[in-house]
Amino acid sequence: MRKNAKRQATHNKAMRFKATRAKSTRKDVIRILEGAEVANFVNAVAVRASTDLADVQPAVRRIVADVKRNGDRAVRRYAARWDGLGKGETLLVPEDELHQAWEQTDPELQKAIEHAAGNIRRHAEWQLPTEWRRDIELGISVGQLVRPLESVGCYVPGGRYPLPSTVLMTVIPAQVAGVPQIRVVSPKPAQATLAAAAFLGVREFYRVGGAQAIAALAYGTEEIPRVDKIVGPGNRYVTAAKKLVAFDCAIEFLAGPTEAVIISEVGDPACIASDLVAQAEHDPDALCVFITPATRLVKKVQNEIQKRMRVNTIAAQSLCRRGAILRVDSLQEAVDAANRIAPEHLTLPAKLAPLVQHAGAVFLDEFTPQAAGDYVSGPNHVLPTAAMARVRGGLSVLDFVRVIGCQQVSPEGIKRIGPPGITLANAEGLKGHAEAFRVRCSHA
Repeated sequence: MRKNAKRQATHNKAMRFKATRAKSTRKDVIRILEGAEVANFVNAVAVRASTDLADVQPAVRRIVADVKRNGDRAVRRYAARWDGLGKGETLLVPEDELHQAWEQTDPELQKAIEHAAGNIRRHAEWQLPTEWRRDIELGISVGQLVRPLESVGCYVPGGRYPLPSTVLMTVIPAQVAGVPQIRVVSPKPAQATLAAAAFLGVREFYRVGGAQAIAALAYGTEEIPRVDKIVGPGNRYVTAAKKLVAFDCAIEFLAGPTEAVIISEVGDPACIASDLVAQAEHDPDALCVFITPATRLVKKVQNEIQKRMRVNTIAAQSLCRRGAILRVDSLQEAVDAANRIAPEHLTLPAKLAPLVQHAGAVFLDEFTPQAAGDYVSGPNHVLPTAAMARVRGGLSVLDFVRVIGCQQVSPEGIKRIGPPGITLANAEGLKGHAEAFRVRCSHA
């Protein structure tokens, strides 16, 4: 009964969210919500699910099974159909083709890639955990070892937009961690994507995408060796494939449509609107929300959004379908709402940073565009969505290392921890454990 009640409550919240989507008096305007409407919206969004994968799962299951069974033959068939792989063309991009892509790249873009890569690498280096060892008591020392994963696969989308920035965001942390085998997969890779890979010294770049690429990385084929972990964003087919292989190959998380929340009471409407439109243009299903206690900002931001939507079709679809401006009573209420939403991106005044509990990435003050995190500031742009920010942050160097506990006990130390160890082992009925202590105590 409890499960049914909980399921019904979740369903009711979802229905309220759908209702808020239908309340806008004009279909071409981001809606404004106040009072009880705000609470209904936040409650519904707080229990949002990740991307609905039900309709693609049967096809993805067939593709993954086909690749497991038929290897490169299946991968090539799908790559020819969907990824533009030419007859006789190798899955592995030759190194000279990678280098040529870099040499033919506009110098200004080369400099931008170098600049972004430097900041991303520095941030990852600061994140890298260190090995340490300390004496916990006489004769007993503990510590940790840090070891990189042996191999990773980096998925780089190649659909609506080419994303060389995702090459930087996935490959660089793996390099900083010391991962020896880094494999990149991307469908129809653009020159800029190949150039970014060349700049980083990537030697294994495969022109294949979708569920077939995920299956190849997870299980291995003759041309594409398997990896220990797959990272990177993708469409619903990629996400469904990552979910399907997750018990056989580690993944970082399942990423859905882009999310952005902005909190401000004195900000520039143009800056606020530009951030919302920037994130909304990623996906027609993006969730972009402005929260403010300042009544005067509400209409100004709506008008600024309206101007920018006219020249950005995807952003217009997203903001009209799922976007909202929430008028609340205080900044505290705004932060409380943001914490409940647990968005992928969160912009707010720096003074409010101590109140943030749940967010994939945080952007402080007006001159920090969320696009800075997408490209050049350093923190990773592969971020949790669908409220997964409640349990983890974005992709980082920590996703590419293993932190291994280490301990050493001397004869003097075993005399100290032996007796309580024996007592605990006996309490659990594990006689062999107790004996492992006892025999050492007798020899110390």
